[in-house]
Amino acid sequence: MTPTARNARLLLCASVITLTACVSNPSLQQSREAFASGDRTQAFADLKTRVEAEPRNQELRAYYLRQRERLVSESLIAAEQARAQGHAEEAERHYAAALAIDPNHPQAKGGAALLAAERRRSARLDQAEAALARRDLAGAEQGVRAVLAEQASNVRARELLRQLDEIAAQAAPVMAVPDGPMARPVTLEFREAPLRVVFEALSRASGLNFVFDRDVRAESKVTLFVRNSTVAEVIALIGATQQLERKQLNANSVLIYPATAAKQKEYVELVTRSFYLTNADAKQALAMVRQLVKTKDVFIDEKLNMVVIKDTPDAVRLAERLLATLDVAEPEVMLEVEVLEVSRNKLLNLGLDFPDQIGYGLIQDSLATTTIINGVTQTTTSPGGVLASGVVNLRNRGSMVPYVSNPGALLNLRNEDSDTTLLANPRIRVKNREKAKIHIGEKLPVFTTTSTANVGVSASVNYLDVGLKLDVEPSVTLDDEVMIKVALEVSSIVKEVQGPSSSLAYQVGTRSAATTLRLANGETQVLAGLINDEERSSASRLPGLGDLPMLGRLFSSQSDSRSKTEVVLLITPRIVRNVVAPALTRADLPAGTEATVGAAQLRLGPTSPNSLALRGDGAPGAAPVRETPVRAEAPRVAPVERAVDGAPEPARQGARLGLAGPEALGQGEAFSVTLTVDAGSPHDGGSVTVSFDPELVEAAAAEGGQSGQVVVPLAAGGGATSASVALRSKPGASGDARISASGLTVSRGGQLQSESAADSIDVRVGQ
Repeated sequence: MTPTARNARLLLCASVITLTACVSNPSLQQSREAFASGDRTQAFADLKTRVEAEPRNQELRAYYLRQRERLVSESLIAAEQARAQGHAEEAERHYAAALAIDPNHPQAKGGAALLAAERRRSARLDQAEAALARRDLAGAEQGVRAVLAEQASNVRARELLRQLDEIAAQAAPVMAVPDGPMARPVTLEFREAPLRVVFEALSRASGLNFVFDRDVRAESKVTLFVRNSTVAEVIALIGATQQLERKQLNANSVLIYPATAAKQKEYVELVTRSFYLTNADAKQALAMVRQLVKTKDVFIDEKLNMVVIKDTPDAVRLAERLLATLDVAEPEVMLEVEVLEVSRNKLLNLGLDFPDQIGYGLIQDSLATTTIINGVTQTTTSPGGVLASGVVNLRNRGSMVPYVSNPGALLNLRNEDSDTTLLANPRIRVKNREKAKIHIGEKLPVFTTTSTANVGVSASVNYLDVGLKLDVEPSVTLDDEVMIKVALEVSSIVKEVQGPSSSLAYQVGTRSAATTLRLANGETQVLAGLINDEERSSASRLPGLGDLPMLGRLFSSQSDSRSKTEVVLLITPRIVRNVVAPALTRADLPAGTEATVGAAQLRLGPTSPNSLALRGDGAPGAAPVRETPVRAEAPRVAPVERAVDGAPEPARQGARLGLAGPEALGQGEAFSVTLTVDAGSPHDGGSVTVSFDPELVEAAAAEGGQSGQVVVPLAAGGGATSASVALRSKPGASGDARISASGLTVSRGGQLQSESAADSIDVRVGQ
């Protein structure tokens, strides 16, 4: 068979094998062609169907897994890009596409859950912003802190919290009070009155229910003169002076108990909060919380760098602010270092080297020695011209001759001039108050032998650092300057030293400098002066002739050498990040008292001058209390045992708001709510804000309302008035919609006055 025919047969066999492989797995070939056509979604669905139909086709299954991972990765990359750009809906579509391909993919499921959490946090922050717009600071702070508890690095939540702190710092430091009876203004004048009498008078005036612990001393004397303060502020003032605490049970019920440690354990509710620290150390946070907040129930997890605190809400809030001041990023500095080592060596060796001694002795001639070994003759010739060993017979000096060493004279013609420059330019980034090391050089092995009886000799090796070593420790200050501790050492091998047992050591020459300097950001400091200047001069002359002027150079050899080395260090600090303190609206954080850490400050804020006047003293006798109109839900109490006289002017009743509307309605259905307003006294006009859930309800066009609220104007008058607010449920909406009325503002005598009245109703939409 010719070579051409053989090659043709081999080519035919290869083609048959290839075609057989393609025909043996037609499903794989069809899937590849489907993906190449362009419609990869349909191609993947068909591929999945083929894999389910052919479970034993391992090659097809491997191709299916590769394509699935490829499609999921592309969807995840697109989702992350959309999420980073703030396109939540697009990111959600990509995550859904990835889950449609692989429902159990952990990264896709995690991304979808993270997106849902971000949407939920965004909704909470929207509600917090709406509450802030209504001046509902407590509701806004509650929503913001709920988001920060879930995601401490949320920028939007931190900004809202900063705004709340600014508003709280600008406002008068008054105690926060709820709406309703606790906000009613009163004027109290009691002299040595029993505690029970004071609370009975407050109950009649405000309609509050007071529940006393069995250990409260009801007959303790109270002297109190307070004008135009709210009921809540008066209760707080009485509690501070009588060692009492209160607990709000509902809108018009208050529990009074002694301010003792045992009673606080019974009545004070505790909360638990977890803080995940980013920069601070959990042990430092633990020490700070225990020392400043006096919290005993604290747990830390060093692996997660987490602190868990269980304490009162006020103490936990104080701990949160303290941890925010501790958990800040440490400063960092970039050190640009330039090390320059300049070395210059000169050597001049010129002249004649004459022998330094002349001898007279017996010179041995060359000698031939013939040896026969095993019948083989070997001849060995010893060279002559060397001194004969042994002693010399001075009586027979015929063979003795004068001699000098060979060569008899040597002319030195050597001139060297070398310049060496070594430059190192490392850049290193260092954290504040941390050490950094730079070593540019070599590690020389040094062997050490140890001899042990009955064992032998063992050798160990140690390494000696030779070259340039630089140790720095920066400290960044708040004024953008850097204090640096610098230690520089330059070492080199001078010579090798032979030790015992063939061991080898090195004689090392070193130059070092250590200093502490303070540089501005970007300032370059030069550290120079590490100079080693060595100069040597030696001469070898013939005695007498070498000392002749001018001619002496012909009978001498001169060797001059000079070596100079200088090391220069240039260091430039560049601050990467300095201390960024958290944005605090005030330098001092209110921390409460020793007994109640983190509690609000005890203050009496300004209120309306038209307050209910209550007067009394501790004199014997009883007089009926002046009848004052109270709300229908106010409890009936027994007559006061002490005399309480009425104020000369009539008391203005508190403002009231009422809402009435349908309980349920369909989707896209128009409806109206009836708003009833009683300002409590004549006024010159004002307004009321009706708020609702913008996701479920919208204002009618005729009302001109904004998203989520409608402002209803009030005409001047003095009695109760009513108005109708037209609203509409959104198409496709479903859920419970809360509609509330608040923000009652009226004008009296040219001054705007805000009332604390509020009311709300719930309407079922689309259910």
